[in-house]
Amino acid sequence: MNSLEIKRQNGNVPKSLPGQDHVSGMIFYVNEADIPEDFKAEAVQAVSTIDAAEALGITSDATSWAARVMHYQLSEVFRINNGITLYVGIFTKPAAHTFAELATVQNYADGAIRQFGIWDGLTELTKENVTLLQSQADALDLNNAPVSVGYAPSLKGGYQALPTDIAGAAPRVSVIIAQPGGTNDTGALLFAEATNKTTKNAVSCIGVWLGHVSAAAVHESISWVKKFPSGISLPAFSDGTLVRSVDKAWLEKLDTARYLFLTPIVGVSGSYWNDSHNMDAAISDYNAIELVRTMDKACRGIRTYLTPELGGNVYIDANTGKLQSYTVAYLETVANKALEDMEKAGELSGYEAKIDPEQDVLSTSTVEVVIKNVPVGVIRKMKVKIGYVKSL
Repeated sequence: MNSLEIKRQNGNVPKSLPGQDHVSGMIFYVNEADIPEDFKAEAVQAVSTIDAAEALGITSDATSWAARVMHYQLSEVFRINNGITLYVGIFTKPAAHTFAELATVQNYADGAIRQFGIWDGLTELTKENVTLLQSQADALDLNNAPVSVGYAPSLKGGYQALPTDIAGAAPRVSVIIAQPGGTNDTGALLFAEATNKTTKNAVSCIGVWLGHVSAAAVHESISWVKKFPSGISLPAFSDGTLVRSVDKAWLEKLDTARYLFLTPIVGVSGSYWNDSHNMDAAISDYNAIELVRTMDKACRGIRTYLTPELGGNVYIDANTGKLQSYTVAYLETVANKALEDMEKAGELSGYEAKIDPEQDVLSTSTVEVVIKNVPVGVIRKMKVKIGYVKSL
């Protein structure tokens, strides 16, 4: 009989997401011999599908262990967020880091990158490297290209040797110590291969982290259980230790030290981020990834609306020397526009821009604007009281 058979296939056509909150960068530090040829010619490439990565030599069957790790991480990014816009930079692991490569990749993307994932699985974690990452991120912020950074180093000394004094002054840096532990998980198999060679290099879950952060609205915590499952059934630390085998006191110690790892939740399948920590002080206004990302978006938006006003005129009340009320009202409206958009999108609970009309603009040519934002809260704990009563 005559027949026509049609088979639907996945063409890996990248999805289009609104805005630029999903624009991301991924940096890999590897040995020079493990850099694919295309990246030796051009260290940074736009890679927004796994097909594009494979065409550039990052494949799952590469002879290089590092190339297979890179393929695994990128596969995880696209599994979590197939609408991401991603720039990948592959660089030779230096004897001593400066992390100047963040600026290299950000410049390639014309400042559009909002978050970086960094795989540094050949390098053991140090406080100095976290400080250097924060310095590079601060420099990008000064150039109006602020970013949040997820850093995945090696845990060669084991999770019990992790320093607990790193947090305090690095709000733009989160340290990821998570890794898959299931025997059939690609990441766990890659780690077993490295361990068999006695290198103990970390595989990590930096791809999951970057997928989640890029998919989250700026005000959302990646620890939101309902929205951000990891897809990893058996989580481990980057030294291969299964989380389920670690005493609760140690988990609390690592959480207090503000590391990010995946943990199972009783009664819920899968695993989830312990929180959305960064390496800032626990009492800081910017102690979570979503607080930094929300403020970054507000600053970018305010800059977009207020910059065209530079060089413009303001009018002064000839009798009092104060700014005219209509000038104040206009500039406050302009400053509020980006925040109004964010509140409508649910990214802020409230906002206010105020301009003091008493300012002596004729002498200083400077208008000072004071902006206050009310953030969106995150449920980190719930307390439920339950008991029997004779009647309701």
